[in-house]
Amino acid sequence: MSTSANGDESDGTVSAERPTEVSKLDRVVIRFAGDSGDGMQLTGDRFTSEAAAFGNDLATLPNFPAEIRAPQGTIPGVSSFQVHFADYDILTPGDRPDVLVAMNPAALKANLADVPRGGTVIVNEDEFTKRNLSKVGYEANPLTDDTLEAFEVHRVAMSGLTQGALADTGLGKKDAERCKNMFALGLLSWMYHRPTEGTEAFLREKFAKKPEIAEANVLAFRAGWNYGETTEAFATTYEVAPAKLPKGTYRQITGNTALAYGLVAAGQRSGLDVLLGTYPITPASDVLHELSKHKNFGVTTFQAEDEIAGIGAALGASYGGALGVTSTSGPGIALKSETIGLGVMIELPLLVIDVQRGGPSTGLPTKTEQADLLQAMFGRNSESPVAVVAPSTPADCFDIALEAARIALTYRTPVLLLSDGAIANGSEPWLIPDVEHLPDLRVRFAAETNAADGSDEFWPYVRDPETLAREWAVPGTPGLQHRVGGLEKADGKGNISYDPDNHDHMVRLRQNKIDGIDVPDVTVDDPSNGQARVLVLGWGSSYGPIGAACRRVRSRGMAVAQAHLRHLNPLPGNLGDVLRSYDTVVVPEMNMGQLAMLLRSKYLVDIRSHTKVAGLPFKAEELEEVFTDVIKGVVAA
Repeated sequence: MSTSANGDESDGTVSAERPTEVSKLDRVVIRFAGDSGDGMQLTGDRFTSEAAAFGNDLATLPNFPAEIRAPQGTIPGVSSFQVHFADYDILTPGDRPDVLVAMNPAALKANLADVPRGGTVIVNEDEFTKRNLSKVGYEANPLTDDTLEAFEVHRVAMSGLTQGALADTGLGKKDAERCKNMFALGLLSWMYHRPTEGTEAFLREKFAKKPEIAEANVLAFRAGWNYGETTEAFATTYEVAPAKLPKGTYRQITGNTALAYGLVAAGQRSGLDVLLGTYPITPASDVLHELSKHKNFGVTTFQAEDEIAGIGAALGASYGGALGVTSTSGPGIALKSETIGLGVMIELPLLVIDVQRGGPSTGLPTKTEQADLLQAMFGRNSESPVAVVAPSTPADCFDIALEAARIALTYRTPVLLLSDGAIANGSEPWLIPDVEHLPDLRVRFAAETNAADGSDEFWPYVRDPETLAREWAVPGTPGLQHRVGGLEKADGKGNISYDPDNHDHMVRLRQNKIDGIDVPDVTVDDPSNGQARVLVLGWGSSYGPIGAACRRVRSRGMAVAQAHLRHLNPLPGNLGDVLRSYDTVVVPEMNMGQLAMLLRSKYLVDIRSHTKVAGLPFKAEELEEVFTDVIKGVVAA
């Protein structure tokens, strides 16, 4: 859904009399939580879409089980969706929910600890039966004892009210009850003055082949809205005004969708067909799903039988003159490593997307982590250097896909793009760019013989003197026959060579090519005009929590500088000077300190590593505490 950020949108809410008290807020964090079959992801996504249409800035955090169908009503089966929306630019999905919507006891128990004192808890009281309470270890009903005394609690019989609203539709009890998530969405839409027409249109389109289900969901949505309007339990509604964003056309976008769009744009700006050779794997599968919709843009998607076949097809596409892409997560990178090494050896453009998740092995498929950096840098045999880049936000995935394509095409090299689960599944408003301002990625294919000895042969390893990229010849071009493969190449000619001096030369040449990639300098955000003595440096999805924490620290009168890396190999040319200009450098990572180790070894600068491997992103409040303690220690010293 798109909307123009000009501040004059109509909220499109159902016309009805509002309660007398309306509280104006600048931001709200809402978490929808329930069983994995309760439709919490759909509910949260629809609320997010309406917030985006209204013009709020927003950030989301879906959280769901790895099991396809975890035991119903149990804590392992809880699925949640958190949305943070505001009237100003925000950086994270929020640390703690101001409002928790809990559809059953398991959802309440799994999420209550995150709700601050005084927060609002809305529960579906129909699900708080003895059987459901015992599944999660509640000896007494938390709705009737003192468990929730620190919160503002609203007990709503969502299941019964939904069934009542659908009594005349002819649906069975079970099918009617499945619509209770739309009842909850309608109630929250009423509470926060969210538009309604978009959701009703979405439901009718989503269930177009089952119109009776579509109308049932619409009726449940309206019933929730009308319940809020007519009950005396909710005396106050809340308004969050549109954010003052730069003018332009926006849409809500997830990281995986943005990556897919970036790959489509890369194909269009380079004039090349795009082939995605891949094997479905969480949390990267949506890149495949989205790209499969865009065949009209010269995109081919190939769902291979395994990870190795997927990258093999992608590299083969690059050999044939297309832009080869493969997508996976950490376990798949391990399987693709030999073919990535082949891409290094034959020096062809190849994009390898790694949407990182918790490990090792299959690990935590639906949780996030940043622990594949060293694997991306060194996870191949011998000296096999590749470029490594990482997006910082869901919207940034579009730009980083174009940047990865620029590097791959310009330097004829595999590029590893390190996204992660928080970015891939999270969403935010995306300012749709002007196509004419996107980078020109057109390439020149070899068209004639180029032998240095004056013969009429084609030498595939003749290089551009600036980029060190070799010639790229499309198979079948007359006179440009050449061989490629995994055995060492003779410089220039490309013939198989076991000469020791040649191997030493080629290894160093391939490394020099990566080291010479043109990347922009790192920029430092330091409102103190150079007074800060502490620099916080991040990469990947830590950008938002680091930025939010730095805002909090600065609001308390402390000076702190922030920088973020999108290029991880090679690193920006000015990074060493930046690191040495601060007394202390703090590097938060969702791993055991991988970037910190690389920085220490390269620049001989002491790095304070702050690590987290919980499968969840950093919270701004935890980083605020870390930064505050470091700054106080530096000042005291």
